[in-house]
Parts: sequence; structure tokens; C-alpha cells
Amino acid sequence: MTTKIMILNGPNLNMLGTREPEIYGSETLSDVEAICAKRAEQLGAVVDFRQSNIEGELVTWIQEARTSVQGIIINAAAYTHTSVAILDALNTCDMPIIEVHLSNIHQRESFRHETYIARVADGMICGLGSHGYELAIEAVIRRLDGRI
Repeated sequence: MTTKIMILNGPNLNMLGTREPEIYGSETLSDVEAICAKRAEQLGAVVDFRQSNIEGELVTWIQEARTSVQGIIINAAAYTHTSVAILDALNTCDMPIIEVHLSNIHQRESFRHETYIARVADGMICGLGSHGYELAIEAVIRRLDGRI
């Protein structure tokens, strides 16, 4: 069976490439999706890559993931710092969960230092741009294989 990983992206990530490129870089979300698909394929996996500006939609997708994928990678963007609903949904998932952020949230405004997702995530990767997503894919697979 091929490993399937859901990659969820939160609000404003659809604006990558044009929104604050000095922080988030010039790659678009489509570029990040292509990078993820390629890395997953190299590792014998597939990704289900999604983005929403709507908190409830992200919650619904997390609930769906419980029976459709073997791991979750999530960049909840601003919801990282505010959403108990996303935390509660992730708490229902018995699978590897990796939190990803393009920028280093710990070098930014103090309100970005708090992350609800970290309370349930197996790990967090931040500050490495789109490469963080590639590392997260590898981390999910290694976690599933029992290597980490």
C-alpha cells in the first residue's frame, strides 16, 4: 500500500509569492505543492495537498484524514496561534502529525511564538521555507517506519 500524506495549508498561504516575499519567499503555493509531490514520489508516497482560508474546512479535512491517510503535515498559518478547534481535531488523529512553517515563528512577533498545534504534533519544522515541507514528508515516513 502506498503511503498517503495529507498536507494542509491555512489562511493566506494561497498568496505565497506575492505576500511579504521578504518573509515567505517568492515561491507560490503551486510551487510548494509540486516540490511536495516530487519528494513524496521519490519516497514512494503520495500527497493530498490542500489550502483553505476557512478554519472549519481545515477541521473537516483533518477529520477526513483519520480514515484516508497515514500522516498529516500542517501549516495552519495564523490559525496555529488561535485555533483550539484545529487542535481538538488533530487530537482525534492516531497518526504522525508534523507542523510546518515557512518562516521561523520564534524570530517573529511574540504572539507567533505560541502554537496550539505543537501540543499534539510529533515535530515542528520552521524557518526553512519550502524545504521544511520536504523534511516533513520524510519525517512522516520515518515515523511510520519506526525510524524516529
